[in-house]
Amino acid sequence: QQPAEQDFKVQNDIVYSKVGDRELLLDAYLPKIEGTAPAVLVVHGGAWRFGNRKQLQGYAEALCRSGFVCFAIDYRLAPQHKFPAQIEDCRAAVKWIRSNADRFRVDPKMLGAIGYSAGGHLVSLLGTTGEAPSDRNGNVDTRLQVVVAGGAPTDFRWFPDKGKWAEFLMGGDLDSVPENFLAASSSAFADKDDAPTFFFNGTEDQLVPLPWTQSCYGALRSAGVKTELYRIEGADHLEAARDPVALEKAYAFLKAELLTRNSK
Repeated sequence: QQPAEQDFKVQNDIVYSKVGDRELLLDAYLPKIEGTAPAVLVVHGGAWRFGNRKQLQGYAEALCRSGFVCFAIDYRLAPQHKFPAQIEDCRAAVKWIRSNADRFRVDPKMLGAIGYSAGGHLVSLLGTTGEAPSDRNGNVDTRLQVVVAGGAPTDFRWFPDKGKWAEFLMGGDLDSVPENFLAASSSAFADKDDAPTFFFNGTEDQLVPLPWTQSCYGALRSAGVKTELYRIEGADHLEAARDPVALEKAYAFLKAELLTRNSK
């Protein structure tokens, strides 16, 4: 049974990580339900340069109304902070959520993520690079159970300009720092153990053309992972972010993988 729209509260400005003197903040969207609930990490876009945790507030609220605990995060931005700072912050958030599961009545075994644009890239990378608990990751599981990635760049290993456009993020081009371009490519790490993933992308998206998303979609399919790609006909990058059919399908995918399994 889904909670009524007003049956959730938001706790703002929670510190989930510190990097030097910088405190990284998140907002927690908490449904008023009995027992524990699955959680969803919400990661904003903005070309890795801009944006904040308020950007996808609509996503977080819609999911919270369906019974998810949502955590919308800030992360360090380029060009001041080069990759992999952004994904490191996302991984820190995953570990923080699991470490604070009791505090927020979260089922730590049921954690998904949703993001759009740069956020779609980051959650897709989380989905293909998660690791079981080990000394290297502080003995906290960084694997996700489901991912929704909208307008997501998923492969940085080839560009006509040798990746010079991405120097602000990578700290160099494909010739000087190829290891960063590889490490940022979620499709490069796809394997059979990855989380089920739902992609959506506009067919007229000029910022993140469809093939940029299809790379990881195809790699996951080849690995035998449950994955879907919803093409939004005629939509550009901004239109796709708020397409009601795409979001309905995205939320349904999250519910099928988290809410349904959590109730069994």
